[in-house]
Amino acid sequence: MSDSPVPPGIPSRLRIAVLNRVFDPAGGGAERYSIALVEQLAQRHEIHVFAQQIRHHAPGVTYHLVSMPLRKPRWLNQLWYATATWWATRRGFDVVHSHENTWQGQVQTVHVLPVKYNLFHGRTGWRRLLAWAKVWTSPRLLTYLGLERLRFAARGGRCVVVTSASLGDTLAATYPVTAAGTTVITPGVVLPAASTSAAEKSAARLQLGLPEARCLLLVGNDYRKKGLGTLLTVLRDLPADVVLAVVGNPGQIPVFERQAQAEGVAGRVFFLGSLQDVAPAYRAADCLVHPTLEDTFAMVVLEAMAHGLPVVVSSAAYCGISSLLSHGTDALLLDNPQDAAQLAATLQQVLGDGALRQQLGAQARAFASRYQWPAIAREQEAVYLATLALAQR
Repeated sequence: MSDSPVPPGIPSRLRIAVLNRVFDPAGGGAERYSIALVEQLAQRHEIHVFAQQIRHHAPGVTYHLVSMPLRKPRWLNQLWYATATWWATRRGFDVVHSHENTWQGQVQTVHVLPVKYNLFHGRTGWRRLLAWAKVWTSPRLLTYLGLERLRFAARGGRCVVVTSASLGDTLAATYPVTAAGTTVITPGVVLPAASTSAAEKSAARLQLGLPEARCLLLVGNDYRKKGLGTLLTVLRDLPADVVLAVVGNPGQIPVFERQAQAEGVAGRVFFLGSLQDVAPAYRAADCLVHPTLEDTFAMVVLEAMAHGLPVVVSSAAYCGISSLLSHGTDALLLDNPQDAAQLAATLQQVLGDGALRQQLGAQARAFASRYQWPAIAREQEAVYLATLALAQR
């Protein structure tokens, strides 16, 4: 990471607290985003991670295990975590960077849609009144909304980071006070030295227990939201030599195993569970399919593209990264991810056209090369420095 200009009076080596309740690469895209930034920034700064679950080790990083007196209810644990990390980081740090719904932190990175937006967006009249009634009778919702309001309250020297421009627009519409101080910093990738060779693909399939067949890949922890139900329906109409590998939350596997059996494709679906390293799955696949119903960015799409995989993904109305992609050049975009006929036709197109797969894969790597982690970390470092400069005024 090259040097960013350091304003006068600010140390070149910062002492930074990172708040992320689950610090585990198997946790999901938000966790991998936080972990990758920590790995990069620890090369230049003193990084302290405050988490309740830690499955990671990087040189130069200090880990602080935050207690978890109650795992459930989750809202009470979130309130405990916010309070405990506020107490632990209220002094001694140049920057507190939170990836969580907490009030503590000059830098707040937002990965998901606001709770307030999910509750009230598009609701008017009696439907809005019912939503408020639901809030006032729910300690869980009151806690989440209260934390969120404190998180986005106007304070000098605070910066909000979002992972996509569309999320920034939604956040500004929900909490207008954030509009002036919001910065977009997308996820990044580690770009493999080259696209996956045939030998590497075969080795990855052997490692994961996958057959030598045309392989689609879906990665995500919320299978419903990522569109697995529609994909299983579509798989029934694809050629018999097409299989599907699914990476993510093992807790949801039984429900979708039953659907796969009902669709008659159980023998063609391979549930791999959570993986500490998703790279072998990207190497094993021929195409990433991401018919998501809601993703503020979709880091898995960028990761798959870095491996030279052609990608079929929902349009920008559903997926943040798609606003950066060109249909037919970088990826194939789905107007409606729940349209099984469109999804089937698109998959048949990419599976049946080797030249198209090669073109999409090459362009995918070229696209991903513009979003490598060292450059992303420099953007984050610039936010830290700007935040500290504002605090000095």
